[in-house]
Amino acid sequence: MTTLVPTARWARRHTVVGLSFLAGLLAYTDRVNISVAAVAMQGDLGWTQTQKGLVLSSFFVGYMAFMLASGWLANRFGGRRVLGLAVLTWSACTLLTPLAAARSLGVLVTARIVMGLGEAGMFPASCELYGRWVPPLERTRAVGRLMSAVSFGTVAGLVVTGWIVSRFPWPMAFTSFGLLGLLWTAVWFRRVSDDPATDPRISEAERALLVRHAPAPVSREPVPWRRLLLRAPVWAMAAGHFAFTWTLYMLLAWLPSYFKEVQGLALGNAGFFSAAPWLAMFVATNLAASASDRLIRRGLSVTFTRKLMQCGGLITSAALLLATRDVRSPALALALLTGAAGVLGMANSGFGPNGLDLAPRHSGLVFGFSNTLATIPGIVGVAVTGWLVDVTGTYSAAFVLTAAVSGAGALVYALFFDARPVVE
Repeated sequence: MTTLVPTARWARRHTVVGLSFLAGLLAYTDRVNISVAAVAMQGDLGWTQTQKGLVLSSFFVGYMAFMLASGWLANRFGGRRVLGLAVLTWSACTLLTPLAAARSLGVLVTARIVMGLGEAGMFPASCELYGRWVPPLERTRAVGRLMSAVSFGTVAGLVVTGWIVSRFPWPMAFTSFGLLGLLWTAVWFRRVSDDPATDPRISEAERALLVRHAPAPVSREPVPWRRLLLRAPVWAMAAGHFAFTWTLYMLLAWLPSYFKEVQGLALGNAGFFSAAPWLAMFVATNLAASASDRLIRRGLSVTFTRKLMQCGGLITSAALLLATRDVRSPALALALLTGAAGVLGMANSGFGPNGLDLAPRHSGLVFGFSNTLATIPGIVGVAVTGWLVDVTGTYSAAFVLTAAVSGAGALVYALFFDARPVVE
């Protein structure tokens, strides 16, 4: 096998970032494919709606419970090991889903919880790895690529799973995605090293660039929890992250229902309309990340740039959601919601790189803490949205609440975030 020789066009760090993006893509395809396959599974396995809901929600139990621990593990043992084992774990659970479902509902729920445990390591491990493999002026773009896997993976998971289930028995959806994850794991451990300083395939120029900017190795001393997590900028990051995921999860869960119930579209057309906002978010996330790094290179402060992207994304998204309340045209509703999701992607260049800004040696831990809080909207926000729709009979109140959460998150971030490190 020939060895990849780094050049100015394709450096080793691009391999790390590219494979991390693919891990994020796999994470979200594996996370959402059961939403499509569950329709066929419910008929074959005789689930009630309550049992179906239990299966779909069980993932978040493991995901939220292990998020902070995965950040600690990434900082202690390195992002390469944690990310590789994380993908191996959730891919094995995906592969074994048909067997677990055939065994019993309890076994399937357990498999989904373990899958959540595995996926909890994806973002913290990647952040830890980026601290050593990505120089500061490229970090927003690297994090942006990773965060854009959320929207692209969602679309890919829904579309590809729908295609598979319409042509093959539903177990094929889990078998195919699970095998792809195992293949990714083999490539990851073969092609990626823990540290650019010891990677034998890196060019000396790139090694010098990365070693010069890499944070010092984490010692075996206790983590400075109080100095790390009880600081205003860290909580501002979490507030912005929470506001982002409130809108994200609300749109993920309710867009198809909104287009079907309010705009009167057939279910197939509702699904098609629901895909457009995520494609817009994918594009906007990457454009905002590149613009952020360019602004910082031109002399704007990191703090100002992060606030511009975070607050601009949240506030503009909120305004577009409010404008959607009384719209009766499907085309106009699609345009407004696509715009809302697209500009929301700007916020990924706000809170996304903050772990690397605030605590380069503990970035995985900081992101794990923030993402633990930001998972709450996946449970509470989605349920509250459904309650508001039931009580009011419209989506207007849900859009107003979502806009209010965005406004509050933007305000806290604007007042209290500062990109200067809280822990060296």
